[in-house]
Amino acid sequence: MILRQQILFLHLTTPDLKSPAIAWSLYDGAAPEDAIPMNAGDSSEPPYKSILHAMRDGWNVIQVPALPQYPLGQEHDTGHLPYEYVLERKVPIHE
Repeated sequence: MILRQQILFLHLTTPDLKSPAIAWSLYDGAAPEDAIPMNAGDSSEPPYKSILHAMRDGWNVIQVPALPQYPLGQEHDTGHLPYEYVLERKVPIHE
């Protein structure tokens, strides 16, 4: 059996592992080369409700976000999504 890596980026509303996922992207090294990759916005529902749900499905958390530090007066400015988690898992492929 050959194992291949999948990488999942999940952005949450807060740094709490139980908070809702609001953006995501999946890179599937186990999918065939001609498969269409899943990208953010491919569906209206994230693949998991939270990081905790993904962990219960076998995903390993490999990166957690550093808490953002906002300068005084810029606490409500918009920008990138600050609570990005990177997860990975190995899945079998059949060749």
